[in-house]
This record gives sequence, C-alpha cells and structure tokens, in this order.
Amino acid sequence: MEPFLISTGLVAIAEIGDKTQLLALVLAARFRAPWPILAGILDATIANHALAAAVGAFAGHLVSDQAARWLLGALFLAFAAWALVPDKFEDEDEPPKRDGASVFWTTTVAFFLVEMGDKTQVATAALGARFQDVALVAAGTTLGMMLANAPAVLIGEAAATKLPLKLIRLFAAASFAAIGLWILIAG
Repeated sequence: MEPFLISTGLVAIAEIGDKTQLLALVLAARFRAPWPILAGILDATIANHALAAAVGAFAGHLVSDQAARWLLGALFLAFAAWALVPDKFEDEDEPPKRDGASVFWTTTVAFFLVEMGDKTQVATAALGARFQDVALVAAGTTLGMMLANAPAVLIGEAAATKLPLKLIRLFAAASFAAIGLWILIAG
C-alpha cells in the first residue's frame, strides 16, 4: 500500500494550483457539466499516469540501484524546487472552442495534452521507477488528481480563490524534498 498512499498524497498536494487544476476550473465555467468533465479528467489521467508509471518502472530496470537512488533523490529535490513556482494558466493552454465535440472528449483530450510533461506526470514516472509497481502508482496518482480536481470542478473558482496556494505549494515542496532526502539517505 505504500506506493499507493505516497502517490496519492504527493499528487493531490502537488496538483493544487497546477495548470491542470486551472484547466478544470475553466472547463467547469465554460461547459457547466461537472460529470462529463470529471469523467474526462479521470479517463485522461488513467491513460497518462499509467503510461508515465510504466515508463518509469521500465527505466528503473535500466540503471543500477545506486544510480537509480541518486537520480530519483535528485529528481524529487528538483520537484521540490519546481513546486515552489506557481503555475499560471495561459491563453494558449485553454481548450479549443466546443464545435460539436462532447464535453467528455474535449476534457479528455485537453487534460491528456496539458498533463504531458507536467510535474505530476514526471513525478508519476519517478514514483513508478522507485516502487516498480505500475498499478499501485498509477492508481494512487490518479486518485490524487481526482482529489484535487473534483472540488475545482464541483465547487468552482470561488473555493479555489480562497485556498492558501502559497502555503500549499510550500507544503508540496517540503513533501517532495523530504521524499528526495529519504531516498538519498535511507537508500
């Protein structure tokens, strides 16, 4: 259960204020159809994070245990620094206007593409390499994404503007740094 719980907690915290959470807010405001949006987020996240965890697990087999430990520790310390940088939703990240596509497919495609190269996807690959358990890591990171994005969709922007995002980013950075140090020290 350790891979599942760590994956869930890290991604749920790291996702708060992330560009994909901002995308969830935009989609909710635009389409006002929370259930297809949530289903699209779930669908995209399962596909994206299963792929990232599998790539991470495969890559974990290619390097020695010592090299993997140093690489993963350094990656998590880098995630800590990355978590301190606030995401800003830019116009070019906004999903295309709905022209006949269903809300579900629009959400699925937009979420999958925006998540590519995102810190939660990279963290999922690193967790896959660390734990070598694609199913538990992908399930945990997917649950973490849903825990962070479902409230954004259901409650909307009013609640998101009341969250202390700077404090949450600091907590996420501290969590990533603690795991990075744990990997480097405990081996």
